[in-house]
Amino acid sequence: MKRKGLRWWVVGLIALAAVINYIDRQAMGVLWPEIAKDLYPDKTDLERKDIYAIISVVFMFSYAFGQAIFGKIFDWIGTRLGFALSIGVWSIATALHAFAQGLLSFSIFRGLLGVAEAGNWPGAAKGNAEWFPTKERAFAQGLFNSGAAIGGIISIPLIAFLTIYLSWQMIFVAVGLIGLLWLIPWLYIVKGPPKEHPWLSDEERQYILSGQQNQDQDQDGEYDEGYNPSTGELLGHKQSWGVIIASAAIDPIWWLFVVWIPIYLNEVYGMNVKEIGLYGWVPYVGAMIGAWFGGLLAQNRIQAGWSVDRTRKFVITLGCLIMLPSLLAMSNPGGPVTAVLIMAVILFGFQTAIGNVQTLPSDFFGGKTVGTLAGIAGMAAKFSAAGLVRFVPWLTSDGNYTPAFIIGASLALIAMASVWILCPKIEPLRPAGNTN
Repeated sequence: MKRKGLRWWVVGLIALAAVINYIDRQAMGVLWPEIAKDLYPDKTDLERKDIYAIISVVFMFSYAFGQAIFGKIFDWIGTRLGFALSIGVWSIATALHAFAQGLLSFSIFRGLLGVAEAGNWPGAAKGNAEWFPTKERAFAQGLFNSGAAIGGIISIPLIAFLTIYLSWQMIFVAVGLIGLLWLIPWLYIVKGPPKEHPWLSDEERQYILSGQQNQDQDQDGEYDEGYNPSTGELLGHKQSWGVIIASAAIDPIWWLFVVWIPIYLNEVYGMNVKEIGLYGWVPYVGAMIGAWFGGLLAQNRIQAGWSVDRTRKFVITLGCLIMLPSLLAMSNPGGPVTAVLIMAVILFGFQTAIGNVQTLPSDFFGGKTVGTLAGIAGMAAKFSAAGLVRFVPWLTSDGNYTPAFIIGASLALIAMASVWILCPKIEPLRPAGNTN
């Protein structure tokens, strides 16, 4: 049985996994006002915010370690089993939140969730490298990333709606079950990589493999394993550090909003859970459009004859330049409608850039190394994001979020500079001494 366009089925399932990933992740932030009222009735608002920050940092540190761990796991056991392990564990971890009684138990379940959810992104990068030719990768990555944005759009009003009918405990159980259901189509459709998949037509298989420039180490026009250095050799390339630093700089901008949008709306504008549900999804619409825009723009430029190097740098720079003035404008956004619209522009710029940053490992290295570099870069990104998230209560103790937004603008500049300086030419790398 042959399936036409099988690679798009695969990318669709991975994008759906990202949607589920963000529903599970966002549930905590949306439900926190209810959880805090239930578990911490005697605490002040600042004390509750600090507890939330600690739990969020535990999640993010776990997420950071999970990125490195799952990067290796995906390179060892492959995309099919890697995703099954990741989403299976994170779905169970989400359901376990229903049994949390305080800081310690929330931190344990949040930590397990963070480790498992981390597999989604090195897995997406590896799946992209396996299933798409170079010219389509930025668009495919944009589809993956739009799944996160769609998850943000859906999750906030969905969770707010469920609070009408379910306790916060049962909401965690319900959203945890969604991920377990995803495993059924994934294991049925994704039977192996393109080289071995029985449903893939010869025409599509050839299209995918012949377009993977980083999988042709000897440049003879035939698919091979590409350049897959050891981890030590990988880190000896300045281009790897360009990817790592760019990821570590740009990612905290996303997490600043993912973690704090519901709390920001509650604190600055006095919104309750249902009101947060009415406003909190708007920024993710900008993120979704940005993910599509960044991918399509890169694909269009490559098809127009631009090099991969010129295309990636142009789109990443454009995204960062969109974020800069918007982050500064958040210092005095006015009313809640204006605030969430500016956030939408920021996340549009972020997603325009990040899809192309995340394709860089597959631009430089062979498929057996992509997961490792993506995982290391993701770990660095989550460490830096955790640092910013943890300091938000201190930075905003007087209710003024301006310092956090200024830091975000500075990070956008660093991300842009690291790509230009440490990645002088974005092209497949070869072993030292190999000039063929």
